[in-house]
Amino acid sequence: MSDETISADRDSNRKEGPLVTDAASQSQTGVSRRRMLGGAIAGTLGVAATAAAGPLASAAPIRGRQSAPEGTYRIDLHAHFLPPDYRAALLEHGHFTIGGYPTPDWSPEQAIAFMDYYGIAAQALSVSDPGVSFLFGQEANDMARYCNTYAAGLFKSHPTRFGAFAVLPMPDIAASITEAIYALDELKLDGVILLSAYDGVYLGDPRFEPLMIALNQRNAYVFVHPAAIPDNAKPALPLPDFLEEFTFDTTRAATMMMLTGVTQRYPNIRFQLAHAGGTVPFLSHRIGIASETVIGKMWPQDLPKASLLDTRQQIANFYYDTALSGSAAAMSSVLAVTAREHIVFGSDWPFSAMTLPQTGSHDPAPGLSDVFNADQRMEVERLNPLRQLPRLAQAVG
Repeated sequence: MSDETISADRDSNRKEGPLVTDAASQSQTGVSRRRMLGGAIAGTLGVAATAAAGPLASAAPIRGRQSAPEGTYRIDLHAHFLPPDYRAALLEHGHFTIGGYPTPDWSPEQAIAFMDYYGIAAQALSVSDPGVSFLFGQEANDMARYCNTYAAGLFKSHPTRFGAFAVLPMPDIAASITEAIYALDELKLDGVILLSAYDGVYLGDPRFEPLMIALNQRNAYVFVHPAAIPDNAKPALPLPDFLEEFTFDTTRAATMMMLTGVTQRYPNIRFQLAHAGGTVPFLSHRIGIASETVIGKMWPQDLPKASLLDTRQQIANFYYDTALSGSAAAMSSVLAVTAREHIVFGSDWPFSAMTLPQTGSHDPAPGLSDVFNADQRMEVERLNPLRQLPRLAQAVG
């Protein structure tokens, strides 16, 4: 992409304001009090964040805010889509909020308008929590195939703007392997999205081994997204799941994959952890404390380290996205446990629509400039994502 093209894109794309979707208006019959409260709080938090964008932007930066690159250059690896039949099924089954956030509307046109406003060249789309696991049997299989085929269709209608991660009919392992093979080999999707847990069973559990084998054989890029914890299995706090619980669930999944050796046995799988890895960077020392014990200190140098003793390297091997984590605190934590090459841009749109800055800068994550200079932001927001998704890289050019 030439500098002239980037500049032209920037000028043309900023004539219109951002397209922010409204929460769906639908009957709330049968929705739990917690789900309703979570949705209400999510909306309040989003409005508050938007209102505070101006004062926060003028606050004293930690490292001194640096300039961001200009133009439509970003590649978004944490972006969601809700094809029409999928969204209708969610509402039909009572999913009026997702992680406490009102289930948004979505269309390719809305996505492109959002991308143009915030300087995003392309999005790798994925289905957010609850995936298709709210359906069962053939219904789940058919819905996964519908979503994946819909995504592949976008490659033809908008070849330079969209990539996609395949949703699988988990926790049905056999059906999920079949769908993964079809989505990756036939539809040529860019990777797979897996939730942190299914029916309370976390990634890393032995029952998922056959799927991991199939993904490892295909050098798959796997986006790990948090899942909502059932109401009866979490504290009764008046907070939406996306605010805190999602980060904890990502941490649980990553920890289980490390401790059970999944990240060692399947080195061809590249795992992207949502939201800067949840709390993995902060807890990295605590998770790997066994290596500081007598067991770790006396481990023979000529023997491969057990997974419990090798968490530092495994944590460094994960990829971390910037979705809802574009701050000096979050990015400094990530940089303390991995190289900058393992950080990729993510917007979390459309679920982040109410929390994205709307200060006129058209920068979806201005806090990244408190940590990265322009060249480093170009690496994080464009070059790193494209290195991981060769099909999309070829399409974008």
